[in-house]
Amino acid sequence: MKSVIIIGSGIAGMNCAIKCASLGIHAELVSPFPSERAQSVMAAGGINAVTAGCDNGDSVECHIEDTLRGGAGIAGRNAVSGLCGNAEGIIRYLEGIGTVFTTDDKGRPAKRAFGGQSFRRTHYCGSATGKQIVSALIMEVRRYEAQGLITRRLRACFHSALISDGICYGAILFDEVHYELTACYADALIIATGGQNALFGKTTGSLSCDGYVAGKLLTQGVELKNLEFIQYHPTTLETPQKKILISEAVRGEGGRLFYEEGGKRVYFMEDKYGPKGNLMTRDVVSREMASLNKDFYLDISFAGKELIDERLSEVRDLCSKYGGIDITKEPVPVTCSIHFFMGGIAVHKDHQTNIKNLYAIGECASIYHGANRLGGNSLLAAIYGGDVVSEAVAGKAREGEQKLFDKELEDAGDSLKRSLDNKSSFPVMYIRDMIASTMNEHLGIVRDAKSLEAGIRDLDYYLDISDKIRYDNSVLPYFNYSLTGIAALARAVMTSALFRQESRGAHFRSDHPEDDPDSAYASIVSYDNGEYRIRYDKEDPYED
Repeated sequence: MKSVIIIGSGIAGMNCAIKCASLGIHAELVSPFPSERAQSVMAAGGINAVTAGCDNGDSVECHIEDTLRGGAGIAGRNAVSGLCGNAEGIIRYLEGIGTVFTTDDKGRPAKRAFGGQSFRRTHYCGSATGKQIVSALIMEVRRYEAQGLITRRLRACFHSALISDGICYGAILFDEVHYELTACYADALIIATGGQNALFGKTTGSLSCDGYVAGKLLTQGVELKNLEFIQYHPTTLETPQKKILISEAVRGEGGRLFYEEGGKRVYFMEDKYGPKGNLMTRDVVSREMASLNKDFYLDISFAGKELIDERLSEVRDLCSKYGGIDITKEPVPVTCSIHFFMGGIAVHKDHQTNIKNLYAIGECASIYHGANRLGGNSLLAAIYGGDVVSEAVAGKAREGEQKLFDKELEDAGDSLKRSLDNKSSFPVMYIRDMIASTMNEHLGIVRDAKSLEAGIRDLDYYLDISDKIRYDNSVLPYFNYSLTGIAALARAVMTSALFRQESRGAHFRSDHPEDDPDSAYASIVSYDNGEYRIRYDKEDPYED
């Protein structure tokens, strides 16, 4: 029986495991915590699909064009066509395993309008779509666990991939219970670890998504793509601990952005872009807010308590719990926050990386969203990626003879032991905080070469000392050994932002404010013995 190791047990990882199991492939789901704690449960807005009974004029082709246009021309048409073309089947599959989508008073699927979309095609489960899908997938995973086709490995973290001569044979995992490293072999290693939130500290996402796996894989020869494209969400509620996402669903239901001037409300997006101004793409709204530099608010109170209770109950509860705000009566103060990473591990149309038998899916993979993701496409991509990978693994012959990596495992163990003996003035968590501070200062909504170059100098210093930092015995060893990989990813992100000397999608350079037709391509970054190499792929080998 073929086997796969899946790092990450959110929506992308669980669905991939389910699809592999359904094809007779044993899947091992690796995560430090249960799926109920995955970032996927935070997804509130919905999932895009053109289905039967769609709005007049809507079509799969229209969904494709909206996605390509939102991605500012650098998402691959072949990949996007597969994503959008399979969306209706994904909705039916999710319904079939127990996802309860909201319906209208006639029992038909209810749909929202999301930013950048020509029609209402976002299916949703109240304001808790992610929780609904996670719950349905957990039950399906348990069914295959009972059959022995899925195994969960909890309290385990990725350390490194087992790669030789361009082929991946599995991964070295760190067991948090026994404090030991283990070499685990499989026919394919699938990365489903989400975005890079911890690079920036306080964002809308989980700090458990820290980008370490992508950074480590970069140093092991895996190419990364489009790292400069980082999506700021324009509506979040600031709290001392994090920024709480105020879902785009609020604007999809008619919510209006404004600031106050002279005692009057200024609906700035509507004034500039017309009646649909509040549903411009997230990069456009965020840049408008950054340029105005005001105190902003989002109002949905006029929609009435009944609609809010029915369709936006989770947003209502979050605002009440964390801000003491009753959205049925008053507006919400909102600010921009990092929300999604379009860039990540470069993958082909079948989600394989430049290393054979190494795949990536979900937010950690860069393939569908180009320079800016449309709201409602992330859940769709998370499900679809698992479908694609399972079929690819099932259809491939095994790559040669199994190799053993005893030397690599011994070296990893020695490196981990050395980190416990390091002497330094600073603990590891202090340096992680400094990296986040550097990223926030130099990689904001608006960037320029001078600031990016300063950020790179800071990151080079952190990289230089990352393997000399004092072991912090107040945290798990993972936080110590992961520092170098996180710092390497941060350096690659900053390098990519400096390299793209134009403004496109979520990447805006004040010193290069226009788009450049000669730069209308994906950026690919690789690593070779401490050197970061970056290029535009005008042929884009990752499109096919």
